[in-house]
Amino acid sequence: MAAAAALAVAITVLVLLNVVTRAMSASIFWVDEAATMSMTWMSFLAASAAVHFGHSVSVTLVTDMLASRAAQVAQRAVDVLILIFAALMLWLCWRWFLPLDLMRAGFDSMAFQGETFNFIYAEPTLTLGIRKFWLWLIMPLFALGMTLHAVANLTRPVGATVADA
Repeated sequence: MAAAAALAVAITVLVLLNVVTRAMSASIFWVDEAATMSMTWMSFLAASAAVHFGHSVSVTLVTDMLASRAAQVAQRAVDVLILIFAALMLWLCWRWFLPLDLMRAGFDSMAFQGETFNFIYAEPTLTLGIRKFWLWLIMPLFALGMTLHAVANLTRPVGATVADA
């Protein structure tokens, strides 16, 4: 949460910097990309924390009409679906980053690309000039965090919060 809050402050500063420099006809082009990446990281970190604290956005129209026991079953089904989604994200990130293939290639991105036709480790950002995979690392981090939080939610009694457990 602290990292997400720091990124929210960074987004505000970057956007204000962008407004000021554009008004002075002296745009700094990397600021847009930095703000976008900061917002992406903030969103994924906050989403993982929201699952942990049980503060995710939800529509409770159906569960509010159910009997207490049926509502608990529905909540547990949602927890299972979140775990399935998180585990699927983790698997997809594994397939995307191919860490074992990168290790087999001796961490040589050119050899890795030649063997896998996966260019994830070579593509640079447009203005920041860093490899995009560094920015995309939020995806496996999010998937891992969400998986761990989803498992933790399944170990707690239905309706219990983090403070209760």
